[in-house]
Amino acid sequence: MSQAEVLTDEQGMRLALAQAHAAAEAGEVPVGAVVVKDGQVIATGRNAPIASHDPTAHAEVVALREAARLVGNYRLDGCTLYVTLEPCAMCSGAMLHARLDRVVFGATDPRTGAAGSVLNLFAHAQLNHQTQVTGGVLADECAQLLKDFFKPRRLNPEPLREDALRTPEAAFADLPGYPWPARYLNDLPSIPGLRMHCLDEGPSDAPLTWLCLHGNPAWSYLYRKMIPVWLAAGHRVVAPDLIGFGKSDKPKKDSFHSFDTHRQSLLDLIERLDLQRVVLVVQDWGGILGLTLPMVTPQRYKGLLVMNTTLATGDLPLSAGFLAWREWCKSQPQFDVGKLFKRGNRDLSEAEVAAYNAPFPDPGFRAALRAFPPMVPEFVDSPGAAISQQAESFWRNDWQGQSLMAIGVQDPVLGEPVMRRLQSQIRACPEPMRLPHAGHFVQEQGEEIAQAAVRHFAP
Repeated sequence: MSQAEVLTDEQGMRLALAQAHAAAEAGEVPVGAVVVKDGQVIATGRNAPIASHDPTAHAEVVALREAARLVGNYRLDGCTLYVTLEPCAMCSGAMLHARLDRVVFGATDPRTGAAGSVLNLFAHAQLNHQTQVTGGVLADECAQLLKDFFKPRRLNPEPLREDALRTPEAAFADLPGYPWPARYLNDLPSIPGLRMHCLDEGPSDAPLTWLCLHGNPAWSYLYRKMIPVWLAAGHRVVAPDLIGFGKSDKPKKDSFHSFDTHRQSLLDLIERLDLQRVVLVVQDWGGILGLTLPMVTPQRYKGLLVMNTTLATGDLPLSAGFLAWREWCKSQPQFDVGKLFKRGNRDLSEAEVAAYNAPFPDPGFRAALRAFPPMVPEFVDSPGAAISQQAESFWRNDWQGQSLMAIGVQDPVLGEPVMRRLQSQIRACPEPMRLPHAGHFVQEQGEEIAQAAVRHFAP
């Protein structure tokens, strides 16, 4: 083989890009790879984990398998692999095992790259083989292909799963007090194929990020009176709708809903948005789930604003008020959601009542409303109880942030007796704010709470 016949790195990357384009046309993340030996392409590969139902079917692994088959040896001495995206830890390990001479990649991967971005597996001299690495070849072109692939998927609705429903956008038109645009996340690992709505307003580098978690049967609309206060202070507000609620997709079957699934989807969201300097804002199920989150990554959290909720550890009997609520939900599966909010908040307008009903245009959309009351951990071996017990220990012994508690005194289910017990479980939690005329959905009087919270958590 003469020198003139040897592929340049740019030529090799162009061949890998052709494979990446083929992956995109097949609906896979556009990453392509080729293996070259003595100036000749001996194998190609493109991402195929979706079509093959194989988490290892990255472009590099596909190309390595084909190359090894063709040469009749799993060791690929004298070979160079070109790939359009910096390899992950799995693919980097496979390349080292294959004894590749070189790997040449295009765009860097700041989230999972294992050739220098997140870590550099190729830099460990202790390993019994060293593969040379060259990065940044046609990097802009490789990166643009990925951006072009993901942009419409982030801006446009994903295809709807057959086992889920999606409330039409028209149902949420002109909501009073809720002017913010819809934003969707459709790539959370714990809820594949489902779209989660997440209000996300304010600067990403704000001094505080208020993570607002709602309960049942509410959605992020519940925080509309608090959000403007925090945005006016120059802060960021993130308010997701749990799957099955609000603008998020709604699985048709009650059996979809579980403590672990909803908890993990929130952990995925926090990781996906890389939330920092968080004040966790919780009420009702927002607390039952949300109070179990900070112990996973405590460095992300600066504060806790807790309203009418509990830690469901299963070691005490559920309150009489909650048991009555659970039985009522069971006997009234088609209850009027807006009317429920109006009962404890007489000042709600008819348009606001309609806004609470908007996510549920017919009974098929209400699986979460049916599933959540029985999901509250009742016994120590109930799903969610063990993780809630761990959370109780965290809040009692390890919590280092500030806390603020606000109690809607008129709440018959999670009122002052329940909240006083929770106060005793939270390290250094000060005397609560008491709102004598507020009920369970205390956020309906939330402007006062939000203003107090700005003062309390001032950086």
